[in-house]
Amino acid sequence: MARCTYLEAGKAALSEEMERDAAVWALGEDLGRGGVFGQYAGLAERFGAERIVDAPISEAAIMGTAVGAAMTGTRPVVEMRFSDFALCAIDELVNQAAKARYMFGGQTRVPLVAREPVGMWRSSAAQHSQSLESWYTHIPGLVVVMPSTPADNKGLLKTAIRSDDPVVYMEHKDLWGLEGEIPDGEHLVDFASARVVRAGADVSIVSWSKTVHTASDAAAELANRGIDVEVIDLRTLWPWDEQTVFASVAKTGRLLVAHEAVGISGFGAEIVASVCERMHGQLRAPPRRVTAPRVPIAYSPPLEDNVRVSAARIVDAACGLVQV
Repeated sequence: MARCTYLEAGKAALSEEMERDAAVWALGEDLGRGGVFGQYAGLAERFGAERIVDAPISEAAIMGTAVGAAMTGTRPVVEMRFSDFALCAIDELVNQAAKARYMFGGQTRVPLVAREPVGMWRSSAAQHSQSLESWYTHIPGLVVVMPSTPADNKGLLKTAIRSDDPVVYMEHKDLWGLEGEIPDGEHLVDFASARVVRAGADVSIVSWSKTVHTASDAAAELANRGIDVEVIDLRTLWPWDEQTVFASVAKTGRLLVAHEAVGISGFGAEIVASVCERMHGQLRAPPRRVTAPRVPIAYSPPLEDNVRVSAARIVDAACGLVQV
């Protein structure tokens, strides 16, 4: 096992895949100087400007170029800087990349990865803090990935780069400095393979991205109160690992979904609906969600904290489930 940060793990994944496959390259704004967060630092010097490509400030042009390049046989990694900015390229990603394989009868594929940093981070305000994953799970043809640990950021990014489908790859900005162990040698993580972070018998908490760590903190507090919680890191939202979630709920009879994104039409609603449709007879309490409210994210730290999913909110919701 080696130890590195979430940011370094992503950079190692891209570097290894570029070494392995000459068709892999990256493009986006400021990549030559290492990317806005430093997640590409040193790669331009190592691989040259033809494979680490600085692009003009036009997300639509960047994504459109990547879609065409992917359809002609390369494997571009597209840096969108912030998931909010990727909305400027929504037509190229949603109407072109996601649909091309179907519309051309399988004669072409679009093996690109759109990296979209997400989430609240140091008072970044309403246009730099959103978690928009549920938008993409609604689109046929897209894979949606949200790693929560350094090991998963490496293993899932390598898997995404090798995928023949377009992947929306969402890294939480507040996890860049998180340290963790990375398995030695080739490390790949399959899509639709949730991780059971903590086993438990009383409540199943399903989460992803940074909120997994908040849920784990809540589980530790709940254990002190005699409530045994199972925490599941979904890792990929589409495809998602239904069987692991169903097996957990079959054991506990209680489901709580926690995510940083707005709750209205969030992916947590899909999980709750799926469990209720297939397992209503096994539920011991109505499922609950802990999410952000439907408001813009403020610049002010106290106001930002008011919409944040906290361990205390998860603890309160879990206690309510057990008392039903």
